[in-house]
Amino acid sequence: MEKLKHYQKYHLGYEIGFLVLFFLVNNTILATSVIMENKRGGGELPFQLWEPFVWEYASAVSTLIMFIPLLWFMQRFPIRWHHLAKSLIIYLGASVVFSLGHVAIMVALRKLVYWTQSMAYDFGDLGFELLYEYRKDLWSFVFIIMMVHSYNFILSRLLGEANLIENGEDEQKAEDKDRLLVKKLGKEFIVKVADIEWLESSGNYVNLHIKGRIYPTRSTLSKLVEQISDKGFCRIHRSYAINLDVVDSITPLSSGDGEIKLTNGKVLNLSRRYKDELKQRLH
Repeated sequence: MEKLKHYQKYHLGYEIGFLVLFFLVNNTILATSVIMENKRGGGELPFQLWEPFVWEYASAVSTLIMFIPLLWFMQRFPIRWHHLAKSLIIYLGASVVFSLGHVAIMVALRKLVYWTQSMAYDFGDLGFELLYEYRKDLWSFVFIIMMVHSYNFILSRLLGEANLIENGEDEQKAEDKDRLLVKKLGKEFIVKVADIEWLESSGNYVNLHIKGRIYPTRSTLSKLVEQISDKGFCRIHRSYAINLDVVDSITPLSSGDGEIKLTNGKVLNLSRRYKDELKQRLH
């Protein structure tokens, strides 16, 4: 569980690290392949040894830069399976934009490196090269989308997702909004909101602490607390929220902050920013 919490907290760093490592290895292989293919016939290379690495690394950096707007696009325009034809048209147009952006950044980086070596970089015939690059970029575009969706799907199964059960949504499981439906590892768990002792923010996830067990869920602390605040939950720190029914004692600190001890013995930090709200909720 500690490893899971560590990943939740630093997931962005892990994700960036994985992408950088992937492109570093992949494009190093591509660069060395260009060198080896040109060496097959013997003789001298038609380029300097460093040039293929500049070509491939510039392409990798450009793809990483375009990764950011692509993620925004995927969130802004998710694939609608009931309007698949429309989604495909939108994504096809986006693939063209992605390719043009990739080529523009890639060529600029190559020209910059060549300029530092007092050399000129020739991209070639513009129309042909754009078509040639789009052929490759279209596959990269599709691959990235598939990778992101697969990654999010796996995370949702491992870390879980929680939603309040609405009236009539599942009458056999709940008749009110006093329970959370937590989906984890392909299974559904019914969690009573009243049983949650405290909530812990961990990046884009919230850990629900219930009787010694932890239920990680993909959400934000602000959103979840807003949903269940009328059930006796209060934010006490940028990373914590508590069930007011399990507060044992509150100890003020000289710094202006405080400490809250729960009935299970857990001690949490109370930020001065949330002290007034806590006082109002306790009176």
